[in-house]
Amino acid sequence: MNMMFRMLLSIVIAFSIVRFLRSAWPVRSLSYVEARDVRELADQTLDMKMLDVRDAVDYEKDSIRGSINISIGRLAYVWQHCLSTDDSVLILADSYYKRNKAARILYKQGFRKLYAVNGDLLGNKRTLSDISVKGCCEG
Repeated sequence: MNMMFRMLLSIVIAFSIVRFLRSAWPVRSLSYVEARDVRELADQTLDMKMLDVRDAVDYEKDSIRGSINISIGRLAYVWQHCLSTDDSVLILADSYYKRNKAARILYKQGFRKLYAVNGDLLGNKRTLSDISVKGCCEG
């Protein structure tokens, strides 16, 4: 019984380590930009959209004008309504984990131009609100 417990514990620990490393590992096609550089990036990339992956309640309380809200749990299922794989997407999230998870979901769907803002989302709100980007379903 002791041997079985050790084996099971080893499997659980290995699974936990792999899961942690996967969430911390860099995401392909995700580039980090400073908030002050987003305007220049948006001007260069005419098809950029801001995707806010926070929950709808948080988005309603404090959102950035022009951003699209699709919570992280719904992203894999409803991204087609407002995003195209040809779009450049600036991911706005309230945590490193959510930002990486959103980037992984979009990467699996074929997105290759993914960006995220370094630092605090709400701290950069004023800078990001002044940027002109396409909203949901704009051509």
